[in-house]
Amino acid sequence: MQIQSKALPQSFSLRRSLHGVTSPGEASHPMLLFGAVVLLALFAIVQIDLHSTQLQVIGLLSHTASAIDPVFLSP
Repeated sequence: MQIQSKALPQSFSLRRSLHGVTSPGEASHPMLLFGAVVLLALFAIVQIDLHSTQLQVIGLLSHTASAIDPVFLSP
């Protein structure tokens, strides 16, 4: 006698429900995905720049992060 797992039918039903969100012949364009990733990265950079003082206060951003090491400066 075999014991059937209940996880397998749940995964199939999840896949079926996610498949119903998009139409069968429609796929995401690679440039659309690339643009979304670039915009998300720019948004993260701007948010870190805007809130840099608050991030320094709570210790997530060091105070020396904006300083340039003198070794790398030209003579």
